[in-house]
This record gives sequence, C-alpha cells and structure tokens, in this order.
Amino acid sequence: MKELKPIDEGATRLKIADRILIMGCSGGGKSTLAQQIVARTDLPYISMDREFFWLPGWVKRDRAEERALIAAKVAEDRWLIDGTGPSSFDLRLPRTQLVLWVRMPRWLCVWGALSRALRWVGRSRPDMAPGCPERIDWEFLRYIWDWERKLAPKVLAGLAQHGADVPVLQLKSRGEMRQLLDLLGRPA
Repeated sequence: MKELKPIDEGATRLKIADRILIMGCSGGGKSTLAQQIVARTDLPYISMDREFFWLPGWVKRDRAEERALIAAKVAEDRWLIDGTGPSSFDLRLPRTQLVLWVRMPRWLCVWGALSRALRWVGRSRPDMAPGCPERIDWEFLRYIWDWERKLAPKVLAGLAQHGADVPVLQLKSRGEMRQLLDLLGRPA
C-alpha cells in the first residue's frame, strides 16, 4: 500500500484525480464524504450499493451482471466510486488514481449506522438502491463490529495485489475528514 501522509498531500492528489475510490466500514461516513467531495469537484458519483449490488426489495444482483456493470463504469474517464467490495478490486484498482480509506473506530461506525437507520427508517437513502428501505439488525451490527478484524486484511491484500502503486489516504477521524474537505475548498 502506497500510503499518503499528511492529509494535504492527499488533498493535492484528490484535486487532480479523475478516478477516486472511497472505501471503509459501513457507518464510517464514506458516503457522506463522497457526496461532499463530489460537491467540490465535478466527478460523477457512483454508489456501489445503488448501482451494482442491490435490486429493489434487498435482492442481491447476480454476480456476473454486477461485475459487468462495474467493468463498464470503471472504463469511463471520470468517477468517484463509493464502496469497498474487495471482490471487484481487480476491476477497480487498476483504473483508480486515488483511494480514500475511511477507517473510523468501530464504535463510531456502529453509532453512524444506528443514527443513519433512525434518520432514514422506512425509506431508501440516496446512496442505496430504490426499494431498499433502511434497516438494521444484529447481524449487520456484528458485521460492523468485526469489520476491521475480518475485512481490513482482505482490503490490504487486494490493495497489494491489484493497486500496489495506487496512493491511499487513510482517514481515521471526523477531524481528518473535515481537514481534507477544508483543503478542497467550498462546494461549487
């Protein structure tokens, strides 16, 4: 992993990047950050949950169709993709110019998921597929709690295998996220 430090180096690269991947644990704030970056740039916003993973009624899209959609989208010249999905790193990382890894503490991710569920209860949020109303259960909370232990190693392996030369900026606090956004300037 080619980690960027400090945040101002990441902001400088972000300003010139045409293809950005934002990833991290559910509830960590990656979708909010993605939408705030899109408001400051003219990059097209792509939510993996909305555009690739889910069909109405929380039906998981067929894997072959999902990969075909991802391959077509990453072939485009400009994008900001919001979503981790290590199983498609082979498609996305070779085209990515910058990875922002939102790596918040797990308690903050649980809090984020719970507060998001309360805000969107019974409705589909903008970064989710239509017909997939917000929901939360113990399995999802356990997934968040174990994310760093179970998924972070897969992310690191995928970065090493498919994106060893892609710069990665890890954001480990809300303050670092705010600092990055401040360095980008006001929304357009």
